[in-house]
Amino acid sequence: MGFRKNFLWGGATAANQCEGGYDEGGRGLANVDVVPIGEDRFPVITGKKKMFEFDENHFYPAKIAIDMYHHYKEDIALFAEMGFKTYRMSIAWSRIFPMGDEKEPNESGLKFYEDVFKECQKYGIEPLVTITHFDCPMHLIKEYGAWRSRELVGFYENLCRVIFNRYKGLVKYWLTFNEINMILHAPFMGAGLYFEEGENEEQIKYQAAHHELVASAIATKIAHEVDPENKVGCMLAAGAYYPYTCNPEDVWASRKSDRENYFFIDVQSRGEYPAYALKEMERNGIQIKMEPGDAALLKEHTVDFISLSYYSSRVSTTDNELLEQTAGNIFASVKNPYLEASEWGWQIDPLGLRITMNDIYDRYQKPLFIVENGLGAVDTPDKNGYVEDDYRIDYLAAHIQAMKDAVELDGVDLLGYTTWGCIDLVSAGTGEMKKRYGFIYVDRDNEGNGTLARSKKKSFNWYKKVIDSNGENLSND
Repeated sequence: MGFRKNFLWGGATAANQCEGGYDEGGRGLANVDVVPIGEDRFPVITGKKKMFEFDENHFYPAKIAIDMYHHYKEDIALFAEMGFKTYRMSIAWSRIFPMGDEKEPNESGLKFYEDVFKECQKYGIEPLVTITHFDCPMHLIKEYGAWRSRELVGFYENLCRVIFNRYKGLVKYWLTFNEINMILHAPFMGAGLYFEEGENEEQIKYQAAHHELVASAIATKIAHEVDPENKVGCMLAAGAYYPYTCNPEDVWASRKSDRENYFFIDVQSRGEYPAYALKEMERNGIQIKMEPGDAALLKEHTVDFISLSYYSSRVSTTDNELLEQTAGNIFASVKNPYLEASEWGWQIDPLGLRITMNDIYDRYQKPLFIVENGLGAVDTPDKNGYVEDDYRIDYLAAHIQAMKDAVELDGVDLLGYTTWGCIDLVSAGTGEMKKRYGFIYVDRDNEGNGTLARSKKKSFNWYKKVIDSNGENLSND
C-alpha cells in the first residue's frame, strides 16, 4: 500500500514571499509589494487601509524577501539534494505584464521563469506553478479596481495564454488561484480589493470572486487546448470546522463555516454555483452579474485536481463572544481545548488533516494535492546556521502519518505533498521572517538585516530520508 510510486514529494513557496527583486528585470509594482510589516499590515491586507505606494514610515519585507531572484540556482540545488520530486512556486504577474493590461509580455520576466523551470528540470524536479499567488499588478488596482472589474478576466486570460505557450513542455501542473477563498478574509492581499467607506463589501467580494472563478475556468480551458498533458488544479485554504458542542446549533454553525470555504471549490470542481450559496446571496441582497456564456464556461472547464493548504482545524459555535479565540491567524476561531497550539496560536491537529482530506475527497471525488502544510516557529541557529528543529520534524511526521492513513486506510487519491516554506521566507499573515517554516535557514530578520546565507536545519536530512523512503520512514533518528 502506502503512497503511489510516482508520489510528488516537495516543498512550496510564493513569489511575493521569497523572490524579491521587486524592481528588477522590468517588473511592475504589485499589491503584495506594498503590504508592510507591523500594526498596519492587517488593515492593509483586509482592504480597510489604503496603501498603494511605499512610504518612509514602514518596512516592506517583500521588496527583497529572501532574494530568491538571485539565489534560485543555489536554492533549487538544495531542494534537489533533499530529493524533491516537485517544487511548488508561483509566477509574479507583474514580472510578465508589469502593468497587467499590456498587449505584449515582458521578455525579461518570461526568460527568468524559463530559466527557473529549466533549473528544476535539470534535477528531475517537476514544477507545480501557481499562476496567481495573491499577486495583482498595482496598475490594475488603481485603474480598474482589481478583480471587482470584469476586465481583469481578459488580462488574466492574456497572462495564461502567454505562459501556457511559453512553458509548454517545462510545466504541466498548474494552480489557477492560491487559496481562492482568501478573498473573503484578506481581500486586498488576496485579490487587490480596497474598499471606500460606505461600499457594499460583500457584494464586491462575491462579484470579484465570480470574475476569478470565470478566469479559472478559462485558464483550465486554455491549458488543456495548449497541451493535453497539462493538469490544472484549484487551491483551497482548508481546515475542517468542528462544532464546539453537540448542540445542533453548533453543528449547524460548523456546517455553514465549511460551506463558506467549499463554495469556491464547488464551482471550480462541479462547475456550477451550489444551491446553498445562491440562497445565501439572495438573503443577503448580493446579486452576481454574470455574462452570457459564464455558466457554460464554468460547467465545461472544471479542474483536474483539488489542491489545499492545511495548517490547523477550526471550531464553530453560536457562543463566539463568550469563548476564547485563537490568536495570530487570518482564520481565527474558538479555541479547541483538546489541542496544543504553535507559538503563533495555530492549533496543531494532525488527525484534522485526515478528516479534512476525507471531507474534500468524499465531496468531489477528484485527486487531492496537499500543497501547503508546515509549522511556523522561532528557530535559534548555532554559529554555523544549524537549527535543531525537532519540533518541526514532530509536526510534519504526525501530519504525514495522518495523510498516509487517509490514503491507506480511507482510500483518498493523493497526488503529492509540498510542505510550506521549504526554505525560510516572509510570512504572508504577519510579514515576519522570524516565523520560520523551512528545512533551510535563511539569515535575515524582521527588520531586513542579515547576510541571506542559506544553511541546512536538522529537518533537511530528515525530510530527505522521508522522500527517499516514499514516506515509510518518519523516525527522527
